[in-house]
Amino acid sequence: MIVIPAVDIKNGKCVRLSQGRMDAETVFSDHPAAMAQKWDAFGVDIIHVIDLDGAIQKRPKNEEAIQDIVDSVNARVQVGGGIRNLKTIEAYLQLGAYRIIIGTEAIRNPQLVKDACRLFPGRIVVGIDARNGMVAIEGWTENTQTKAVDLASQFEDQGVVAINFTDIHRDGMQTGPNIEETRKLAETISIPVVASGGVSTLQDIRNLLPLEPLGVMGVITGKALYAESLNLAEAISVAMGTSL
Repeated sequence: MIVIPAVDIKNGKCVRLSQGRMDAETVFSDHPAAMAQKWDAFGVDIIHVIDLDGAIQKRPKNEEAIQDIVDSVNARVQVGGGIRNLKTIEAYLQLGAYRIIIGTEAIRNPQLVKDACRLFPGRIVVGIDARNGMVAIEGWTENTQTKAVDLASQFEDQGVVAINFTDIHRDGMQTGPNIEETRKLAETISIPVVASGGVSTLQDIRNLLPLEPLGVMGVITGKALYAESLNLAEAISVAMGTSL
């Protein structure tokens, strides 16, 4: 299992939100690239970068900050937030992004996911954010009546490389990941799953490890790293099974 540090960008700054609320932010740095470099120094494989303004405004808004991150780290960078069409996907890939996360459009326009997987094989991730098992979209501001497992199942055998699954109630709250919902999703689909939301301690990562044989291949963590309740080096060691 791999540990993926998160860098969320709002108004050009590195922030963390509580439960996805844009009015509940904590600014951790005026320089997102500097934070990405800090996590990159631990030898992580992937850095998770989200354009929060883009998620709300439905188009990229922090391309310059994202370009700075891509240019300044050795890790591969996956980008999400405001990804609504093939043109944006292609632009981010040309910018140097490793993978592109499609969130809202996965439910609004699932054909976009399928077309993107065909045109850009191995580069497309679907981000599924849920409240009480139901998908939320538009930067988490709108709830739907679609179950997370049902949405994920639509993309079986379409070429999606991973499902990033976030429990919104836990995101940024440091209350531990939703193990049961993550397990349910992993058991339902064959696409690899990345858990997100609430990871705050080494024990949270230990609790996820039994899900690895089911297909949970990674865990995204953000606020816990910034608040220093989680040490990235120790987290990586636990996730790799080299520490107890």
